[in-house]
Amino acid sequence: MYDSIIIGTGPAGLSAALNLKTYKKDFIWFGSKNLSEKVQKAEKITNYPGFPQISGQELFERFDAHRRAAGIDITEKTVTNIMPAGNGFMVLADNEMYEARTLILCMGVMSAKQLDREDELLGKRLSYCATCDGMFYKDKRIAVICNDKKYEHEVKYLADLAAEVLYFPAYNDSEIELPNVKISKDVPIALIGDSFVEGITLRSGKTESVDGAQQTNVAGCFAAGDCTGRPYQYTKAVGEGNVAAHSCIQYLSKSEK
Repeated sequence: MYDSIIIGTGPAGLSAALNLKTYKKDFIWFGSKNLSEKVQKAEKITNYPGFPQISGQELFERFDAHRRAAGIDITEKTVTNIMPAGNGFMVLADNEMYEARTLILCMGVMSAKQLDREDELLGKRLSYCATCDGMFYKDKRIAVICNDKKYEHEVKYLADLAAEVLYFPAYNDSEIELPNVKISKDVPIALIGDSFVEGITLRSGKTESVDGAQQTNVAGCFAAGDCTGRPYQYTKAVGEGNVAAHSCIQYLSKSEK
């Protein structure tokens, strides 16, 4: 039986794994050796301490080099079931059972794909995080899609940076009234551009040229990263991975006593 099972190889999972390794815990880490596709596709990251200007690919390479230097292996099997087992947990991965006293869940979140070509243009002037990437669009013309009114503060943040915002709220009671925000009831359906987003196609058939687009309690079980909720930021994920690992270590220590 392992001390812990980590599920997910993004920044939170890596942080948790490094900390468990430091404390010489016996664990297995499930996920992809590519770590995080979201990290790899990030065009530029400016809010990661110590790296004022770094691409997602460069950050991935540093993450992976750190993993390898620590001698941590990744088990590339798909976890399909988790269940309680005595004082621990059983995890089913590719039809094999694994047991551990604790779990650390770092699965991230899946962004709903709404636009044609969204996958291929992610990180190429297409972003899901206003605060992460807003500065790239200073004095630009951008399109913003928001599915929930509670996130309108992020639209306002972008409006303070961009020259013009084409805003597509998926609801009728938007409270944004700013001179550089144009609210449209039309619906974006596709992205235009080869290497980068250059515009959007609307359901009406109209096209708009833009410089960027954004879419917006179980004992022994711990969680970290995007799966715990906003903000979806690498720094937050890394910090939560650290906290989850230390909470796991403390839990193991108490259970041993």
